[in-house]
Amino acid sequence: MFKRLNELSESHGALRAGQGMVAGVIALILAALCFLGVLAFHFPQYLTTPELRRSYNVDMMRQLLFWSMVIAGGLSVALIVLGRVRWLAASAFGLVVLSALLGGHKVPVGSFATNTPYIGLDWFILDLLGSALIFIFIEKLFALRKDQPVFRPEWQTDFHHFLVNHMVVGFVLLATNLMVHQFFGWAAHDGIRGWVANLNFWVALFLIILVADLVQYWTHRAYHEVPLLWRIHAVHHSVKSMDWLAGSRQHILELLITRTLVLAPIYVLGFSKEVIDAYIIIVGFQAVFNHANVSVRLGPLRYIIVTPNFHHWHHSQDAEALDKNYAAHFAFLDYLFGTAVKSDKVWPTDYGVLGDYVPNGFFKQLKFPFTWKG
Repeated sequence: MFKRLNELSESHGALRAGQGMVAGVIALILAALCFLGVLAFHFPQYLTTPELRRSYNVDMMRQLLFWSMVIAGGLSVALIVLGRVRWLAASAFGLVVLSALLGGHKVPVGSFATNTPYIGLDWFILDLLGSALIFIFIEKLFALRKDQPVFRPEWQTDFHHFLVNHMVVGFVLLATNLMVHQFFGWAAHDGIRGWVANLNFWVALFLIILVADLVQYWTHRAYHEVPLLWRIHAVHHSVKSMDWLAGSRQHILELLITRTLVLAPIYVLGFSKEVIDAYIIIVGFQAVFNHANVSVRLGPLRYIIVTPNFHHWHHSQDAEALDKNYAAHFAFLDYLFGTAVKSDKVWPTDYGVLGDYVPNGFFKQLKFPFTWKG
């Protein structure tokens, strides 16, 4: 059984319909998330993020865990009874049983210390579940490359990036906040901060996105034009298939540098919490959606807003697309600064780093900027 599970995790390609593989994989993933969720209930001080704890509806989280266990268990039992991929169904069912034995959705949560070191297991679970449900559905509905399976080549590498970057969310928040206060705290002015904080919500939302994207544009452009920074950014560009998981391939150093530089003007200008929360939702959606395998261009709006089509060109190996389309939110910035792609083709042909010199695998990519001799 373990050998088969290992082979499954190392494989790629479309899941064959009619054999129970689709239902079995869904059951296994859901069961694994349930097990992790139960662990988070047992050790909230170490496995949950303080920023999310304050907004949780615990009863709703319990209901989500309960119904996820029911669905995973139900799918597993149905597959076993029907004689379909019993080894996969048994693995999923075993995880559901283990989760139930550990208390399931009824694990009591008492008072606990809030200043302990932690990893973002809860953020990983919720984001993976939500992103997969939303974006896989969108990709199937509006697929650009209809023959591209969910488990396409190198999905494992991007999943490892997704996992690690979510788990170290506490470290990233601490490090970026420290660097912003250390290097940019001197620029904060109470008068300006007060004026910005009292702006109309929609005006402030437009302003925060514009300011963030201006920083993002020039930071992104520097990653391409400064050889030392390209060593780091090349990891992100090494992905050869675009989908909702592709944007997760990002070196931890790039994550720290970019978030620090983008957060700096947001902190200095003093935007309100409501505006920052709305911006986080928008940037989170666009970061995933613009890498997704969807055929979306938005007509004339594509000259104003960054779309999947716009960002796919940025990841292209096509000659006319190299070092182009840097903006993350507003496409007009690239037209303004002369870095927008000009092509007769609607979509690019191939993705990845020209020359394909970035190795595959999370740990190899983690070391790549420090070992690359090119």
